[in-house]
Amino acid sequence: MSLDIKICGLKTDEAVAAALDGGASHIGFIFFPKSPRNIDPSEAGRLRRPAEGHAKAVAVTVDADDATLDAIVAAMKPDMLQLHGNESVARVAEVKARYGLPVMKAFSLRERSDLDQIAPYIGVADRFLFDAKPPKGSELPGGNGVSFDWQVLSELDASIDYMLSGGLNAGNIDEALAATLPSGIDISSGVESAPGVKDVGLIGEFFRAVRAAKSADAA
Repeated sequence: MSLDIKICGLKTDEAVAAALDGGASHIGFIFFPKSPRNIDPSEAGRLRRPAEGHAKAVAVTVDADDATLDAIVAAMKPDMLQLHGNESVARVAEVKARYGLPVMKAFSLRERSDLDQIAPYIGVADRFLFDAKPPKGSELPGGNGVSFDWQVLSELDASIDYMLSGGLNAGNIDEALAATLPSGIDISSGVESAPGVKDVGLIGEFFRAVRAAKSADAA
């Protein structure tokens, strides 16, 4: 099975180039003022241009209103919207209808019962992203560099299309892929030298680790 790879929270030409050179299927731009990865929509629109025809550009928002999303979509022209807040099923449907774009809905997990919340979204969201619950005191819904117990996903219906996120890095991606069956993986802080600062070397290291893990699985 092919594996989508999303490098999220990009802010520089160098980081975008490293993601694309590594073979990213998705590149993500974050629009959330409290995040060190927050970016201006126009700048994201400029940065995403090299990805056209190569990788899907994803706009990541947190409980954004229509005016905010209008500005992002107009300036960035994303291929997909990622809703990483407490958006309701109705809100996901509204966003899809308003922009005619696929929507990936993120959920924070800690224990198996947390998966119960996704049921109403099945058939509405185009894809799911499973992240770890934020550490106490964090104002960020994602990008905190923490993982969750991947065994939480062991009984998930195989038909659920999701990206695995939360604390992934070159050192644990083999274990993560062995424990889960995601159709995609998402990484942000795991390829940073400091919060919001993508490290080209770490991006390359991550892609090499993913290839090694996939080769070992196929052997």
